[in-house]
Amino acid sequence: MTSSGLSHVTFIVRDLDRMEQILLTVLGAKRVYDSGERTFSLSAERFFLVGDGPTATWIAIMQGDGGLPRSYNHVAFQVERVDLPELRSRIAELGLDLRPPRSRVDGEGESIYFYDEDGHLFELHAGSLRERLAVYEPGAPDRTSPARP
Repeated sequence: MTSSGLSHVTFIVRDLDRMEQILLTVLGAKRVYDSGERTFSLSAERFFLVGDGPTATWIAIMQGDGGLPRSYNHVAFQVERVDLPELRSRIAELGLDLRPPRSRVDGEGESIYFYDEDGHLFELHAGSLRERLAVYEPGAPDRTSPARP
């Protein structure tokens, strides 16, 4: 038996309202559940959907002791390249820690990286696995480029 795909992603956060603001403003998420005072799981929680239809991603946020050590462990969300400047602006307006991009091979896509207050690293990625694999193929031209703003 194999997995049929991703079920959901859960983030433990100190401030549910702040994380909700990030999910709504940056990812265009829709809240579909709020436990309020009732807890069926470990603590107060809220559920969101990012995207539409059967391929929407379920995100759960739970009240808890956030504060992860910062690392490159991250979750990446698919976005359109044309939306990157607007998304960068929204992230800056929220006062989130916008990180410089990593160096890229031309053709593998563009990304925005940012941390929330609990140390979660998010990536907004404009590109696909197919595109990345095509430029990583043996014999593909070397198109390494430095980090871009």
